[in-house]
Amino acid sequence: MIKNTIFIFTLLCALCACSSSDSDDKDMQMPVISEEGIVANPIDCQVYHRGETMAVHYLLTDNMELGQFNIEIHNNFDHHTHSTSVVECPMDADKAPVKPWLYNQDFNIPEGQRQYEANVNIPIPADVDPGDYHFMIRLTDAAGWQQLHAVAIKVVE
Repeated sequence: MIKNTIFIFTLLCALCACSSSDSDDKDMQMPVISEEGIVANPIDCQVYHRGETMAVHYLLTDNMELGQFNIEIHNNFDHHTHSTSVVECPMDADKAPVKPWLYNQDFNIPEGQRQYEANVNIPIPADVDPGDYHFMIRLTDAAGWQQLHAVAIKVVE
């Protein structure tokens, strides 16, 4: 009798843990960083001048709810890769950074949004090392899923 009760209790617990209504409420999809229907910026191999402003524009979407996005810009003087694009841009020779540009900023998306146009103007310092850089945007949805989009850009005099 006790073995049957334990078995039935265990079976009920397992069935409750696997109920389909529970998984229907969970976000199991990654958010999307899109260029569809907009003029996306930056794009691979884009060239910027020191002292100007980089206008960032991407469409961010999620099936349930967006969370936040992060923009990071760092030098690529050693020619490393983040492998999100198949485009190969002409690169300068390897070099050691002296005063590289480093940008890293988080941006919150208003609650309840499934679609959001990211529009950010980023000033490029006039005194940073010219050369090859990576622009990366990371999008995180409210459930914690993350998507990365990285492009190679160049900063010139």
